[in-house]
Amino acid sequence: MMSQALDAQLLSVIHTGLVNGRLIPYFGPGVLGLSDEAPKVPAGPLELVGKLTAKASVPHKIRHNLSAAAQFIENFKHRKTVTAAMSEAFAPCMEPTELHRFVAALPGLPLWVNAWYDDLPQQALARRGASWGIAQGVSQAEHFGNWVHYFDASGSRREAPGAGDPARYTLLYQPLGSVRPAANYLVSDSDYVEVLTEIDIQTPIPPLVQTLRGGRGFVFVGCRFSSQLERIFAHQIIKRSSDRHFAVLPEEPTRNEKRFMSEHGIERIGTPLGEWAAALIALDNHVAQRIAAG
Repeated sequence: MMSQALDAQLLSVIHTGLVNGRLIPYFGPGVLGLSDEAPKVPAGPLELVGKLTAKASVPHKIRHNLSAAAQFIENFKHRKTVTAAMSEAFAPCMEPTELHRFVAALPGLPLWVNAWYDDLPQQALARRGASWGIAQGVSQAEHFGNWVHYFDASGSRREAPGAGDPARYTLLYQPLGSVRPAANYLVSDSDYVEVLTEIDIQTPIPPLVQTLRGGRGFVFVGCRFSSQLERIFAHQIIKRSSDRHFAVLPEEPTRNEKRFMSEHGIERIGTPLGEWAAALIALDNHVAQRIAAG
């Protein structure tokens, strides 16, 4: 199937929305494929479950099911075994991609969602001058009674997101947790069951995320909506936001994905991710040069 031609006008709309803070980037594991080198950490659920099952035997029928395999290991080994295997899988150092660096440098970036376990957004944000902090989903198995842990830019635990000039503050929201700074992971069946029992009333969604999404749209990059979990998290995170969103999805969407995007006002961009990201950054450079020239 041929890829969809790049729509320059739509690209400009998205660029403007990102620059002025009206569009929120929502990254998935597919973004790791934009790296100049082969990803050193798992770039999708199948790769990750392969790492986990290489460390512990699981029944053949769940060897390719990430949450079920993690649950089996948790039940028959220990939760610490799951956490250790996850941390080992995401331990290799990977440089942020050019797209990560572009997003981190956006002047009015209020919120950035990263729905995977890598730390590339943290690395990219650490290189900018503006203040930022982290909100991470945490497992009830390890932090019973807590849904989210907050961290400042140094990785120190905080009770709430940082204060300061809200126009200069960015919240990095990692709903599934992350390898850094504290190895928090939502990955097993029981992790998700706990969250899903409360997510419809928004309890696990940080209050600041609920505030920041109001009236804003989302740009899904490197994401799929093919599994029920992917759709539930996306639905709950963008709830009560704008009615127009975008998704860079060059692969032919499944029937469930088409239905989900139609129901949520998500416009599909069929351009290959690398081509789209390069065009977005080139447009940003062109705009910056035009402004500098007066």
